[in-house]
Amino acid sequence: MTTATDRTLPLIDVAPLVAGAPGRDAVAAQIGAACRAHGFFYVTGHGVDAALVQRLEDLSHRFFELPTETKMQWRMALGGGAWRGFFPPVRETILGYMAAVTQLGHRLMEGIALSLGLPAAYFAQRYTADPLILFRLFNYPSQPVPEGLDVQWGVGEHTDYGLLTILHQDTVGGLAVHTPAGWIDAPPIAGAFVCNIGDMLDRMTGGLYKSTPHRVRRNTSGRDRLSFPLFFDPNFEARVQRIEGLAGAQALDDSAGRWDRANVHAFNGRYGDYLLAKVSKVFPQLRDEVL
Repeated sequence: MTTATDRTLPLIDVAPLVAGAPGRDAVAAQIGAACRAHGFFYVTGHGVDAALVQRLEDLSHRFFELPTETKMQWRMALGGGAWRGFFPPVRETILGYMAAVTQLGHRLMEGIALSLGLPAAYFAQRYTADPLILFRLFNYPSQPVPEGLDVQWGVGEHTDYGLLTILHQDTVGGLAVHTPAGWIDAPPIAGAFVCNIGDMLDRMTGGLYKSTPHRVRRNTSGRDRLSFPLFFDPNFEARVQRIEGLAGAQALDDSAGRWDRANVHAFNGRYGDYLLAKVSKVFPQLRDEVL
C-alpha cells in the first residue's frame, strides 16, 4: 500500500483479497482505514484484464464519434424502465467488462466486511447475492470555459447512492474528492481503479464509513474524456438496515452539511425506493416518461 497524505488517496494492492489468499485481512484493514479517513481509495492487483479495459475505451471512442442522429437511435428514453441502451459493436465488451468488475465488487465488499469485524459474506448474505449493477459510459467533450464565467465543474458535488463505486478513468482525469483536508484531485493511475463508498454503506455503518462528496472538472484538455463508473449496489428489493454494535457508529444527522440536505440514517425501506427517488431528480424525463 502506498502511504496516503492529506493531499492524496491511498493506493491498495488488493491481489490477496481477490485471490482469497493469506494477507487478505491486512488488505481489509487498509480498506477500512481508507473508508474511515475519506471513503475513497485506488485499487491495483484487481485482476481485471487491461486489454479488456482498453478495448472498451477504443470502442467507446468510436461510438461517441458517430453523428448525433446515429447515436440517438440508442438514446436512453427508448430503453424501457431501466433506461438501458447499448450499441451492438460494444455489447460483448461491455458485458465482459461488467462481469469482471462486478466480481471485483464482490471481493471488495468482502474486504469491507472483514474491515468491520464481520464475516466476509455479511453483505452477500443480506444485500448483494444478486446486486443491483448500474454501469455507465460517460463521454465529456472538451469545451473551453466561456469568457467571464466561472464554470469549472462538469459534474457538481454529489455522493453516490449505493454501496460501492468502481471507476475507470482515462488519462485525461478530472475527479476531485472532498476529504477532511479539503478538496483534492484524484488523478488517473495506470492500471488502477478508483473506489468510493456510497450512501447505503454510510447508513449501514452509522456514519463510521462516510459517503464522500466528489465532483468532476470541466474538460478543457482539447480531447474527449471517458469515465466508466460501475455502481455495485444492494438488491433493488433489499431493506437496508444499520449494522448493530459498531463502535463509533453514531448515525448523526449530518443533513445540514450534505450536498442534498438528506439524512441517510433516516432512510428506512427498499434500496430501490431510495435509488428511484434520487435518479428521478437527476433525470426528470425518466420520472415523467418511464416510471
